[in-house]
Amino acid sequence: MNFKTIIEPFRIKSIEPIVMSTEEQRIEYLKVAHYNPFLLKSEQVIIDLLTDSGTSAMSSNQWAAMMNGDESYAGARSWDRFYNEVSDLTGMPYILPTHQGRAAERILYSHLGGKGKFFISNTHFDTTRANIEYSGATAIDIPIEEAYNYSSEHHFKGNLDTNKLLQLINQHGAKNIAGVILTVTNNSGGGQPVSMENAKEVSKICKDHNILFILDCCRIAENSYFIHTYEKGYENKTFRAIAQEMFSLADASIMSAKKDALVNMGGFLTLRSKSLADACTHLLIITEGFSTYGGLSGRDMEAIAVGLREVFEPDYLKYRITSTQYLGDRMRSKGVPIIYPVGGHAVYVDAKTFYPHIPIDQYPGQALVCELFKVGGIRSVEIGSVMFGKYDANGKLIPAEMELVRLAIPRRVYTQSHIDYVIEVFDEIIKRKDSTKGYRIKKETEFLRHFTAEFEII
Repeated sequence: MNFKTIIEPFRIKSIEPIVMSTEEQRIEYLKVAHYNPFLLKSEQVIIDLLTDSGTSAMSSNQWAAMMNGDESYAGARSWDRFYNEVSDLTGMPYILPTHQGRAAERILYSHLGGKGKFFISNTHFDTTRANIEYSGATAIDIPIEEAYNYSSEHHFKGNLDTNKLLQLINQHGAKNIAGVILTVTNNSGGGQPVSMENAKEVSKICKDHNILFILDCCRIAENSYFIHTYEKGYENKTFRAIAQEMFSLADASIMSAKKDALVNMGGFLTLRSKSLADACTHLLIITEGFSTYGGLSGRDMEAIAVGLREVFEPDYLKYRITSTQYLGDRMRSKGVPIIYPVGGHAVYVDAKTFYPHIPIDQYPGQALVCELFKVGGIRSVEIGSVMFGKYDANGKLIPAEMELVRLAIPRRVYTQSHIDYVIEVFDEIIKRKDSTKGYRIKKETEFLRHFTAEFEII
C-alpha cells in the first residue's frame, strides 16, 4: 500500500537542544549582528536554514567509520578507502582531497584562470565566482531562459544555454575559455536540476572546441533523483548509475562533500588529465597538505566514503526531495512567490515580487532575511544583489539577475513539525509585508561581501 505521508527514514539517536527566544530578544540580536544573519550566534537561531553545507546529521555508520580513521601522514588506509569510493563514483583517476569545495575551486581556478580568461557556467555560486574573479578571470552565467520564469513547470531550469555557449566561444575564442562549469543542481539558479541531455550537449561542445568541462557536483545525488523522475530513459536506472554517467561526460569535478556526502567538513577535486593533476597536486601540497590527505583527517575521509554511499539510498532521496517540496508547496499555496518546481535542497523566495515596494538598491532579499529571523528565529540567506550585485564607475548598484532568499534545509536534521513552524512564520510575515522596510549597506568587502557586510534599516 502507498501511503501519502512520507516519514523520515531514520530514528533520532542524539539530540541538540534549541534555545527558544522572544521577538524582542531577536530584534536586539539582529542589531548587534548589524542585520546580517552570518554574524548571529548559532544559539540565537531557532531554525537554521542559512545553508545545507556542512550542517547534515551524520549516521551511526559514519560515526562508527570515523573510529577506524588512520591518521598517518602519508599512505593511510583511510586514504585508500576514500580514493576507491570517489574513483568508483566519478570514474576519474586523479583525486585530490581538500578541506572543502572552495579549496578545490581555488586550486583549479587559480591555475587555469588569470586576466583575459573566461569561465562559463549555468550559474556560478558565490565562492566559485570569487575564486575566479580573484585570479583576474571573468565569470559568465548563461542559464536557459526558462530559469527566469519562476512559475513554469519546466523540470530542468538548471540547464546551461548551449546556444549562448557557442556564441561566447566564437566571441572570446576557445583558447581563452578556461573552463565550462556545470553546477548540479544549480544552486544560485534556485537549486534547479540539470538534465542529462543538457550535460551531454555541453560535453560535446567542450570536446569539439578542446575546452575543459568541469562538473560542480556537490548535489549530484539530488540531481540524479530529478533525472530519474523526469527524464525519459532513466526511470529504471539507479541514482548512483545516473550520477556515474554524468561524471563520465566531464574532464574534472569539484565537490563540497559538506552537501551530498553528508559530512560536516571535506571536499575533493578529481581530474582525468595527468599534467593538470600534477600542477594541482603541487598547489594542494603547498596550501592544503600532502596528496593523500590534503585538508582532511583520516576520520573525515572515512565518513565521506560512507556518506557517498548513503546519499544514493532510494528511501533517503525520496524523503529528502519530498520534504523540501512539502515546504515549497505549502508556501506557494499561501501566495508566497517561489521558484517552481521546488528544487532538492532549498526553497527560493522571489523577494522582489514579495516586496514590490522595496527598491532593488534597498535589498528586498535582505529585508526578508531579517524579517524571518525577527518574527520566527529562522536564519536564511539572501541570494541577490547583496551577494552578487556590483557597482558601476559612478558607484551605482548593478543589480543581480535574481533577488532571492534561500531556505536551505540541512540533511537529516529537522522533522516535519519544524517545517510546519517555518510555514506558520510565513503567515505572520505575509501580514506585515506592506510595512517592511529596506536596508542599506554600511560596511562591505570587495569579495564575498555578504559574509561580513553590515547593514542598517532605511
